[in-house]
Amino acid sequence: MSDVENVTMGKPKVGGAIFTAPIGTELPTSADEELNEAFKGMGYISEDGITNSNSPSASNIKAWGGDIVMTSINEKPDTFKYKLIEGLNLEVLRHIYGKDNVIGSSIESGIEIRANNNVQEGSSIVVDMIMKNKTMKRVVIPLAYVTAVGDIAYKDSDVVGYDTTVTALPDQAANTHYEYIKKKGEA
Repeated sequence: MSDVENVTMGKPKVGGAIFTAPIGTELPTSADEELNEAFKGMGYISEDGITNSNSPSASNIKAWGGDIVMTSINEKPDTFKYKLIEGLNLEVLRHIYGKDNVIGSSIESGIEIRANNNVQEGSSIVVDMIMKNKTMKRVVIPLAYVTAVGDIAYKDSDVVGYDTTVTALPDQAANTHYEYIKKKGEA
């Protein structure tokens, strides 16, 4: 049976939607649990929000004559794409370039960014959203690695932003991410 009450959208949680912390930080296990203080906010993301691609890639095995007799899953990448638009946020810059490549503690005192080929460490990511009827949704990515950053445009008609793709790798339980949903005010 169809129910329009189950149709929803995702809006960012007030105060930020994407948070990162070092791998190994205690992760939340519910939609409303307080985040560990190690999680740092990424600030505003573009109006396009966040996109999760989590579709398997498969090969069909055919019998003589063309009948498909088996399907083999080749891979099932789990990626998240978003555009970080706070180009002066140190946490954003550390997320994009790697924490060891952002030297300095504040924009006011000056920072140095080193773009290089060093392997970046991963992070844990939490995405908080508010859905229809005060329903909270939280996506937890235990092992996230920045695997692509789009072209960075510097122009007067748009914000400086970082089109970011992170790939979620399996944790010890073989899960690439977790989703928690809870209606606010209900047990």
